[in-house]
Amino acid sequence: RPDPSTFQLIPWRPREPGVARMFCDIYHPDGRPFEGDPRYVLKQQLKRAADLGYTFYVSPELEYFYFKSPNETQPLDQGGYFDEVADAAHDLRRATVLTLEAMGIEVEYSHHEVAPSQHEIVLRYTDALTMADNAMTYRLAVKEIALANGVYATFMPKPVEHVNGSGMHVHQSLFKGEHNAFFDPDGPYHLSALARAYIAGLLEHARAMTLVTNQWINSYKRLLPGFEAPAYKSWAQRNRSDLIRIPEFKPGQEIHTRIEYRSPDPACNPYLAFAVMLAAGLDGIENERQPPDPVELNVYEMDEAERSIRGIDTLPGSLIEAIEEAETSA
Repeated sequence: RPDPSTFQLIPWRPREPGVARMFCDIYHPDGRPFEGDPRYVLKQQLKRAADLGYTFYVSPELEYFYFKSPNETQPLDQGGYFDEVADAAHDLRRATVLTLEAMGIEVEYSHHEVAPSQHEIVLRYTDALTMADNAMTYRLAVKEIALANGVYATFMPKPVEHVNGSGMHVHQSLFKGEHNAFFDPDGPYHLSALARAYIAGLLEHARAMTLVTNQWINSYKRLLPGFEAPAYKSWAQRNRSDLIRIPEFKPGQEIHTRIEYRSPDPACNPYLAFAVMLAAGLDGIENERQPPDPVELNVYEMDEAERSIRGIDTLPGSLIEAIEEAETSA
């Protein structure tokens, strides 16, 4: 059944006749929602949060590569992190941002990423269902605009072996009305007890839910030490080797207090990824879980014995390991 609220004309197609985007929900013939519909799965978790009085907001950072053709990984540019040289890739990214905004999808930032021809567009915070729809549209827009210009764009997590892979860091928070339930002026990192319980839930279920946030064989070629992708279950503020990062608090910006979950990749199903993260966080809240101490040291530089002393476990190292972990998860 089409969801009329998602109707939007597609700017990259001819206006006469016009082509539109509209998302649908899937039902059984008798009218019951289909349990395997990812949109329905997310709606169920959003209802669970709503029953507790919360609205779930997210902002994903989806990274991707431009290549000159789909048959080889020849980069379109040689730029680095935040490089602003006006070249073909820069113009493609700009065209994509303008297209998204023309469709009513708000963009927070866009910039060049670390690896050659790697780019990122950050979508502005909104509720998780709208964001999942937006993320699907975003991936299509990136690919279609690239194709129209004779270029290939890919959200494959690790298309090039010796450079950084592409992630989908997910910034997330719970609101109660207009109040950010993750904020506490007196809490460590300005986090509320509820936020810390949410973090504890994510860490508790991180290994099992990796199957959903990193669903491809290629996903596990990215989750390796040394390429800014998390491989260990830890959290901190300034440490980018951790699975969960707490963006630094800005006075007067309490509304932006959030946590950043860093393992998902941009090839995952965003409906299921947002749903499983929310489910894990709510489990932490409902069971009043407490997170371990934050780790501000570089986890990659620790040996196995030091990580063991600190209780730092690893994420699954392969798809089969993630499957096995999920099969035994409660």
